[in-house]
Amino acid sequence: MPTRKAEARWEGSLIKGTGTMKLGSGAYEGPFSFGTRFQDAPGTNPEELIGAAHAGCFSMAFSALLGDAGYTPERIDTAARVTIDKVESGFAITRIELDMTARIPEISASRFAEIANQAKEGCPVSKALAGTHIELNATLL
Repeated sequence: MPTRKAEARWEGSLIKGTGTMKLGSGAYEGPFSFGTRFQDAPGTNPEELIGAAHAGCFSMAFSALLGDAGYTPERIDTAARVTIDKVESGFAITRIELDMTARIPEISASRFAEIANQAKEGCPVSKALAGTHIELNATLL
């Protein structure tokens, strides 16, 4: 299996400094700062990128498990909300909410929920973030 790469550069102090993050594939390169991470300044931040990774990973894992169970999804849409909070030891990602809607022909609501929860627990990004509370809100269309 391939090893993926990403890079970041930070220059200056925490509050006044700036940085850039770059994906190894070249698909994204952009700035980040204290303001984009802990305030509402425009730009990206590590949590946003983690959210994108988690949403993508979950969607693929869900599709794979559906296929293993004999279902073919027409569409899976997943959004992730990643919360960072101040805790005793500094800052921590304390919660990730995955909101997923899917259109899957001929699946029952109970089987849908069962497979969605398996995907939440089994996707590699969920496993990497096992110390974080991960909540799944799944809706069958």
